[in-house]
Amino acid sequence: MSDTFTLRPAHANDLEALRNIYNHAVQHTTASYDYEPRSAQKQVEWFAAKNASGYPVIVAQIAGQSVGFASYGSFRAWMGYRFTVEHAVYVSEAARRQGIASALVRAVMDAACAQGLHTMVAGIDAANALSIALHRKLGFEDAGVLRQVGFKFDRWLDLAFMTRQLGKRQSSEESPKNRINGP
Repeated sequence: MSDTFTLRPAHANDLEALRNIYNHAVQHTTASYDYEPRSAQKQVEWFAAKNASGYPVIVAQIAGQSVGFASYGSFRAWMGYRFTVEHAVYVSEAARRQGIASALVRAVMDAACAQGLHTMVAGIDAANALSIALHRKLGFEDAGVLRQVGFKFDRWLDLAFMTRQLGKRQSSEESPKNRINGP
């Protein structure tokens, strides 16, 4: 694939394509530490939870085909974390290395900033050098590595955290609700 891509908010008719992209990552990579592919029903529930919480799901398309997506959700459930979100970005194998992941992360950073959020967190498998480099290029800073906190494909995995400040924190009267749905 080498066509120009477009970004837009995801719609319900995108869910199967997004589920296939996510499930490929679950089954073949350590981009997600999940073991089981997401069912169609779980995908619908995930999307409904994002919408109910006011969290965007942005889809990338090439020639009308969904090839990637990004979203974010609460970093942690307690009120003191209400200005911090953790994002996720997935791009189909065929559409990688075309700037799609960068554009998707920028889009969710813009959306988070517009919502008055202050910090975006990336949790990345520490062996994923390409994702770490992408996030550094986008201004994320290393925030630490949690050693051997994940286990997948018969090996222990280290989780690297990176953070990026998005903008000024608003006053508590203008603050986002205490959100509890994760990425």
